[in-house]
Amino acid sequence: MRASRAGVCVRVAEKGSFTAVAEELGYTQSAISQQVRSLEEELGCTLLERRRDGVRLTKDGSVLMPYLEAISHAEDALSRRQRELSGLVGSEISIGTFTSVSRNILPPLMKEFKEVWPEVHFVLRQGEYTSIADWVREGELDLGFTDMEDAEGLQRVPLLADEMMAVVPHGHRLARKRTVSLEDLAAEPLIVLDEGESSVALRAFEHAGITPKVEYTVTDDYSILQMVREGLGVTLLYELMLSNYDTGLLTKHVRERPKRNICLAWRSDETLPLASKRFAEKVISSSASSPYPFVRLVQS
Repeated sequence: MRASRAGVCVRVAEKGSFTAVAEELGYTQSAISQQVRSLEEELGCTLLERRRDGVRLTKDGSVLMPYLEAISHAEDALSRRQRELSGLVGSEISIGTFTSVSRNILPPLMKEFKEVWPEVHFVLRQGEYTSIADWVREGELDLGFTDMEDAEGLQRVPLLADEMMAVVPHGHRLARKRTVSLEDLAAEPLIVLDEGESSVALRAFEHAGITPKVEYTVTDDYSILQMVREGLGVTLLYELMLSNYDTGLLTKHVRERPKRNICLAWRSDETLPLASKRFAEKVISSSASSPYPFVRLVQS
């Protein structure tokens, strides 16, 4: 904690101890004494005197203390105002996101950001890629995690490539294979993750000229896993979603390597609030040191 000479003097007078103020502010006792001495030299009088029972104000100190308190309060108010003007106190950061990012990426980043700026308030809105991009375009949200293809026309920074994995139950005919193909999966009842207007899995099948047997389209990925356990079919889910989660199922790499390229998007640099800009910078700088070994920065 930083404090001016006037603020230090006021605190010492209130606590009656140089040592207590030094501990409170994280300074050495000699540094606190030096600040008080410097102020006394500037004012041309002694403000505090040491006694056996503690530190007391002198007569001059008693006369000047109301002015020192006013200066200290004004300096504190100025400091708060400077932080408010920087956009990082009492600010709201609104973010469009989806489950994998909300669960695996955002919590540690928000925690670290709040340790520096505890007054910042986060608002997270869950959605699918197209909706998130639209919310950002319309100014409803400051930032959005979405797929690169859906963020056309927005300011965007690629963060990571999230590959889809095949998920099959134990004992399934594909369980023995180290890698499966889209053709292998197309021969099975397929449970598709509902990604709104932009389905990476269905786009991969279409690009390969393969028509899968889609038996179910489900929004919730955890429900999909339970359906696979019950033997209702196989599925394709993202590695980011499957990380740190014991599915009790088998996951297989897909030969065609379908993936989504997750980016962070915002409407424009000019309209992005400073608090959101600072958080975006943190997200972008942290993407290179992702804790997920399968996540790779998208190379431009």
